Parts: sequence; C-alpha cells; structure tokens
Amino acid sequence: MISLIRNDICCMKPRIKICCINSINEAKLAISFGASAIGLVGKMPSGPGPIEDKLIASIIKTVPPPIATFLLTSETIAENIIAHQQRVHSSTIQIVDAVSERNYKLIRAQLPSIKLVQVIHVIDESSVHEAIELSEEADALLLDSGNPKLTIKELGGTGRVHNWDLSKKIVRQSKVPVFLAGGLNPTNLAAAIETVQPFGIDVCSGLRTNGNLDEEKLDAFFKAAGY
Repeated sequence: MISLIRNDICCMKPRIKICCINSINEAKLAISFGASAIGLVGKMPSGPGPIEDKLIASIIKTVPPPIATFLLTSETIAENIIAHQQRVHSSTIQIVDAVSERNYKLIRAQLPSIKLVQVIHVIDESSVHEAIELSEEADALLLDSGNPKLTIKELGGTGRVHNWDLSKKIVRQSKVPVFLAGGLNPTNLAAAIETVQPFGIDVCSGLRTNGNLDEEKLDAFFKAAGY
C-alpha cells in the first residue's frame, strides 16, 4: 500500500494517482509509467469513469503491492461505505461526499487496515475550515473541484481547476497528507505543484484522449512531475 507519510519537503516528487481506470490494461499502463496508486470509480450521480463493482474487484486482483487501489465511493452512510469496500477489496477508500454524522469510527472499527481518503470539494473559504476539521478523521485529504450542493451532485471528474490558493492553505494546515486534483494536465501540473506543494497528485480526464489513457500525455505528465 502507498505510504501516507506527510511530504514536508517541497522538492520531493509528489505521489501520482491515476484515476478513472476502467480495465486491467489501463491499470498496467498507469503503473508502468510510475503511478503510486490507481483510482476505480464506483456508482456516481454524475461525471466520467464509473464502472461496475465486479470489474473494480477484478482489476484490483491484478494490482501488485505496494501500488494502492482507491475505491471511489459516493456512499455516505458508514455501513454502506463498509459494504462497498467489502465487495471490491480495495486498499483505500476515497470518500467523495460527506460521511453521514461523520461516523468514521465505525468504518475504522470494521475496516481497520483500510486507509480513508476524504475528498474536499474546494469552493470557498468554508472548504478550508472543513478540510482542517476532517484532517482529524481521515488518513489523507484529496482536494477536488466538484460541487456536492447541486441538485445533481458533482463529486469529481469535472476537469475544472479550482482556487489553488485555497488548496495551499489546506496543505499548510492539514494534519494529514493532501492530494491535489481538479483539471490537472501536463501543461499546468508544474505550476500546480509549485503553488500548492501537495503530497500527491490525482488526475483523470487530463490524461485521456477519446476516453482512453494517452501514453504521450502520461509521459508528459510524469515528466512535468519530475519523474
């Protein structure tokens, strides 16, 4: 499993998580370029990349340690989050919405060896306060550009860049490592890393052409990250 150790040294290369993986071949491709983690998207109210739990489980079986497997779940009730992970057996749960009653204790009690990564959708200053609070509960935070307040929730995969100055505030104050997501691609990645100095980077649509992982974009992205 990927180690979630705080990256306090700005010159260190950020961990890279390639999200929206939809096949065993895509997982192998992402890992071959140096991905520390892959993201597998479960059922979502909107956005790209969701696949069936059966396929998620089959991909996870092929991923060698220490590569982390992130299950993206839109479940909000602790018992349902637990059940989702138990169907696919991921090493990490990426919770893309707010956990009902912030019942992280139950999830940890039932899944003590599973890492919890809480997504914060960076909208305004209130997102900074939310992130600081939830850094007490999660093993890591992931800053994205969705909007869970919409009638049809946006919980990731928007391809939009959010306010990196807010993300920088979160990185500086968070008690746990922070991943940066949201509209990242080979052309803006270096600036994002310099500004935010995240522990890790998360990317989905920025590395795809016609819905498929693009090897040229992968190569450019990892080079921009210092690999």
